[in-house]
Amino acid sequence: MKSQLKEVSPTEREINLTIDAASLKDAYGKISQRFVKGANIPGFRKGYAPVDVVRLRYKEEIKQEVLQLLVPEKVSAAIVEHGLQPLSEPHLHIDDVENVKVNGSQDVELHVHVEVMPEIPEPKYKALELTRRVKPVDDSEIEDLIARRINEEAALVPVEGRASQEGDTVIADLEGTFADDPDAEPITAEDLEVKLGDELIEKSFTENLVGVKEDDEKEFTVSYPADFSSPALAGKTVHYRAKIKSVGILETPELNDEWAVALDEGYESLADLRAKLRADLEKLAESDADARLRNNAIAKLIEQNEFEVPNTLIENQARNLLNNFAQDLQQRGVDLNKVETNFIEMAYSQMRLQAERDVRGAILLEKVGDAEGVTVETAEVDEEIGKMAEYYRTEAAEMRKMFETQGGLANIENNLRTRKAIEALVAAAKVTDGPWVEESQPESEAAETEEKPKKAAKAKAPAKPRKTTKKAAGEE
Repeated sequence: MKSQLKEVSPTEREINLTIDAASLKDAYGKISQRFVKGANIPGFRKGYAPVDVVRLRYKEEIKQEVLQLLVPEKVSAAIVEHGLQPLSEPHLHIDDVENVKVNGSQDVELHVHVEVMPEIPEPKYKALELTRRVKPVDDSEIEDLIARRINEEAALVPVEGRASQEGDTVIADLEGTFADDPDAEPITAEDLEVKLGDELIEKSFTENLVGVKEDDEKEFTVSYPADFSSPALAGKTVHYRAKIKSVGILETPELNDEWAVALDEGYESLADLRAKLRADLEKLAESDADARLRNNAIAKLIEQNEFEVPNTLIENQARNLLNNFAQDLQQRGVDLNKVETNFIEMAYSQMRLQAERDVRGAILLEKVGDAEGVTVETAEVDEEIGKMAEYYRTEAAEMRKMFETQGGLANIENNLRTRKAIEALVAAAKVTDGPWVEESQPESEAAETEEKPKKAAKAKAPAKPRKTTKKAAGEE
């Protein structure tokens, strides 16, 4: 066997391989004799037909078996000979395979394409210029949190002597059937709370549930817009039947010092509550700033270190992302069998871009870890398992046993190594503090905000339904 190695690209090697005639002749003879023993050919007893007759009768079958016997063995030997570590199954090509002779009268030439990891030098990762930006806490964020907390403690007081009107909360058992698919599983919800007129509630629900009283039954139809927030309902028409259980008004506690103290969470007054909420939000903003800094560091690392990424690794990661996306759609009530093919293809093409970035970043962080001498000690793995056990409220020994059984300890170690590599990357960077920049504002405009930082956009506090089994039915 003779072989020559050729570099096609940084991630692909081609082996030009010659299977010698002597090896072919030996295999041809052995396989021919095996066919003779089992051949049923008219005019001859089983196993006694002349070998030349058998070779003529089973020409293609014998040829295939000879190649199947020799090619994998020779290819594996050539890969070892040239010290290659394939990332996927090699791709084989035999010139003029239809006319190839395997009887030992001539050599057989084939080409083997192998995908490999590229040679990546130590990346340029030191003194990356990064800006750390902390989002300022706006007073509206604090008031939103307080409003949500008050709404959580709101009590529903039944109305008497009148029908429902906007501003009331109607509690109903709901059942809905799809107009275009009556046999589909119906939408059901018990004790669904619908605040009439609320901007989060589909307008049709308010229009049809105004004027109802306790024990009323109401049937109505809702046609959801194509861009409705729930994919399972978007563009659908649903016939609903509602059994009204009660109509009431939500009464919330008065916002004062007494309410803040009554929360029994250590607040001395409403002002103290606001101060501590601000401290919590500022701490969260600091954590978010650190997370963005790490992400920006990885982005800069990728930007400054170009190299070819093996297609196999990109495909594997893209499939993982697509599977996660499909699971998310299922959890949101989407029937995957009804998803159009062009949508899947579009999603996959977008995920390939993200997958390439993910793989490129992982490879570079591995190199940074090597350059910085990053190691993970057994004690660190144990500590991580302990944190996970505490989170899932189980014993650390049981958690470790589970990981050992499922081969998950290596994943924990890899995650810790990646985390430490990112820490080393940020530590080696040139980090400066800068004003907050909204996501819609380009980084290049940051300097213009140095003197007058933009205020954080005021967030709107969503009303919080307290008990629904099908939120998507009435809420946008």
